[in-house]
Amino acid sequence: MDDEEFERLVAEGIDGIPERFLQRLDNVAIVVADLPSEEQLGQQGIEDPYELLGLYEGVPATVRGEGYGIGDMVLPDKITIFKLPTLDEAGGDPKEVRKIVRDTVWHEIAHHFGYDDKELHEREDTGKNFSQ
Repeated sequence: MDDEEFERLVAEGIDGIPERFLQRLDNVAIVVADLPSEEQLGQQGIEDPYELLGLYEGVPATVRGEGYGIGDMVLPDKITIFKLPTLDEAGGDPKEVRKIVRDTVWHEIAHHFGYDDKELHEREDTGKNFSQ
């Protein structure tokens, strides 16, 4: 799968997020990378770059204060979706790539809204996404 097609799937994943959440995505950049950097892996305590499908880096909306970013030139939070681990996880199945990308986009955006991995995994195990 080429970069353009993968980026299109990420855009579809973003489009699938309910509008009430998209309106509240403030100062967040969503990007695609082939693999996580050494720094990103180290911050997550992960050695194998193929273990990380996506990553949220920033200050969750739930802990931002009233004046967050006002006049501070705050860099945007960043959500990165990793292409090569996603393709590897999907085993070459285009439908599975689409599903993994969609689920990863939801998962990382949920981090922006303050959900931690434990709660997200519990919701995923019960078939609930963070909008429920």
